[in-house]
Amino acid sequence: MNAIACLTQQHRDCDAILAQAEQAVRHGDWTSAGQTCLRLATDLEQHFQLEELQLFPAFEAATGMYSGPTAVMRQEHQQIRQLLQDMDDAVHATDASAWLGHAETLLILTQQHNMKEENILYPMCSQHIAGFEQMVMAGASA
Repeated sequence: MNAIACLTQQHRDCDAILAQAEQAVRHGDWTSAGQTCLRLATDLEQHFQLEELQLFPAFEAATGMYSGPTAVMRQEHQQIRQLLQDMDDAVHATDASAWLGHAETLLILTQQHNMKEENILYPMCSQHIAGFEQMVMAGASA
């Protein structure tokens, strides 16, 4: 598996975890919902850390673009983090309606976000970052 495929698979894995959490909420299984949401938040944060601490700085250094696509991705990561917090709050309140609303917003945001990364940013990183494959694969296995 190459680096872009690895990053894309991380996106798909998180999509699947979100779907599992939704099923738990719909069935009123708040314990499972909480555990699954924690797993989602943990996996997303690991993915964000790889991007924000390694990939994005390397891209910015290679291209000189500090306020371009990586700035937008960081801003969207913050929005995703806030939605995950809102979802966690809804789990603790056992508020299915609030949780489902936040989850729907998260799904739309992450679909748009992932498309930008997969179709634009990752290919640009592959072109401009020396050692891109090794960076991603090492970070993905950490």
